[in-house]
Amino acid sequence: MTFDPTTFRQTMRLWATGVTIVAAQHDGVMRGITVSSFTSVTLDPPLILVCIQKPTETAQAIIASGSFAVSMLGEGQEDISNLFAGFGPELPEGANYFDDLDVMISENGSPILESAMGWLDCAVHATHDGGTHHIFVGRVLEASGKGDEFKRPLLYYDTEYRQFG
Repeated sequence: MTFDPTTFRQTMRLWATGVTIVAAQHDGVMRGITVSSFTSVTLDPPLILVCIQKPTETAQAIIASGSFAVSMLGEGQEDISNLFAGFGPELPEGANYFDDLDVMISENGSPILESAMGWLDCAVHATHDGGTHHIFVGRVLEASGKGDEFKRPLLYYDTEYRQFG
């Protein structure tokens, strides 16, 4: 049997995921990217992982800073997801995706979206080769959630944003 990458991609689109913005700051410049490859790893120690394409500015900022934050998006935040995925309007030279958003900076120096339904501030625990992606394992240093403000996460399934039932 021959491996078919098209079938693999179509199959993986059938797995519903939440949507996050993973961000880091290095030399005073904030970088962020939309990521659905995110999951918890262990509670003791508290570890999560994210997978980010190697050549992205965000991946390079994570490597350089040794830290990152994960902002979990809720329903109605599709525009933020699209912006950080590069599907928003083209930014003028010198502009940054974070410019018009309310952002707080974690103790670790990473940008966190104030409108996120939850967030995690992480130090890089390990970095693994994942082919075209870096697999960053983060040790969670701080976490916060607004479960009572957001009833549902932003979901992505089969190339579209979706909602619970």
